Amino acid sequence: MDFFFYPKSVAVFGSFREGAIAHEILRNIVEGGFDGKIIPVNPKGGTVEVAGKRFEIMQKLEEPVDVAIIAVPSKIVPSLIDEIGPLIKGAVVISAGFSEVGNDELERELVEKARKHGVRLIGPNCAGVFGVHGKFFGSFEVRVKPGGLALISQSGAFGGAALAMGNDEGIGFSAFVSYGNAADLNESDFLEYFADDENTKAIALYIEGVKDGRRFLKALRYASEKKPVIVLKAGKSASGAKAAASHTGSLAGSYEIYRAAFRQAGAIEVEEMEELFDAAKAFEMYLKAGKRVAVITNSGGPGVLATDKLEKLGLEIAKLSGKTVRELRSFLPEQCSVKNPIDLIADADYERYRRTIEVVCKDENVDSLLVICVPPIFIPSEEVAKAVIEADCDKPVIVNFMAGELVRDGVEVLERAGIKNFPTPERAARALYWLSLRDDPDKGF
Repeated sequence: MDFFFYPKSVAVFGSFREGAIAHEILRNIVEGGFDGKIIPVNPKGGTVEVAGKRFEIMQKLEEPVDVAIIAVPSKIVPSLIDEIGPLIKGAVVISAGFSEVGNDELERELVEKARKHGVRLIGPNCAGVFGVHGKFFGSFEVRVKPGGLALISQSGAFGGAALAMGNDEGIGFSAFVSYGNAADLNESDFLEYFADDENTKAIALYIEGVKDGRRFLKALRYASEKKPVIVLKAGKSASGAKAAASHTGSLAGSYEIYRAAFRQAGAIEVEEMEELFDAAKAFEMYLKAGKRVAVITNSGGPGVLATDKLEKLGLEIAKLSGKTVRELRSFLPEQCSVKNPIDLIADADYERYRRTIEVVCKDENVDSLLVICVPPIFIPSEEVAKAVIEADCDKPVIVNFMAGELVRDGVEVLERAGIKNFPTPERAARALYWLSLRDDPDKGF
């Protein structure tokens, strides 16, 4: 499926008036820096200008392209696929009006025409695809920066919101695909594809339901054995399942069956969007982490909150060795607590944080570190951020910088170094929990 995510040529079908979906997709492709051939197609012809580039609109496609993006009325999509089938490898059908509104026959006709020509389909009723490392933004959703997360979303609107939130959270993406009704390619195909994609480090999956449970479980297990797969399942309640069925025509089924499948396959299930991004941020930094955690903080309250959450999630508050305690005591002020959690007190500066991280990191009883910073107004948060970055530590370090504006500069320093911030102690603790799941021998990872 490289032609969907790393195409060398694309044709866009639809209306190219300002504000039309095809126009917005064309603009996204051009502004995103795609350096392959771009062909706008509409029977009326004419020209269109986007992002300072002028294109002649072809009345019909006359040359081969890797992928066609189709945003035309649903009733003419099958005949269009029949017409252009010999010239394309894949088609992304944005158009709605198929099985999701009960028009099953039109969808069957669409699939038949595609199979007749050996064309693979994404959609219909979808928001398109991104191949971020191929500079291909074949969707009307907000563009994202390059990174390691592939987002597979059954819902286009959820996918768009998730991309926007990902930008706010500082997440880098390798790809995005909204597959809508899954008339041809579905979540299982994309799981298998991204499992083998070298630019993808983790996979996030939003699903409402699947049509072939056995195939899905096989694909999910295959992907989970290669890299972290984070799943957000919608339609868990009876009412939610009904809504899912009317949304994308999917079979939501019993949530308990899905839950068991996620566990059996080794996927990591999250409960809400915030958790999906926190897990993605954690896996963008680290592959896994052990269960024994050391908490380093300059404020007792957040340290206690983190400790409570860690224990509730089944992680261990590491018991520091006597050697570590003595070394910490040798340079920390006597007011500091050298038990875990380690409280460096409010005036903790660059040196205190850096040395503490380095000493604790060497302790054989510690698998990972959770570093909390609630800076007083007289200690710049970027100073503590530099301590985290420059500390000599080869174990996973999860960071919680709290207090909004006071830590903004510090968070920016961390982000530039590739370190993601988790804005509450509880979210930081959950990040370590998800990392620990990949290190659990009982799960076979």
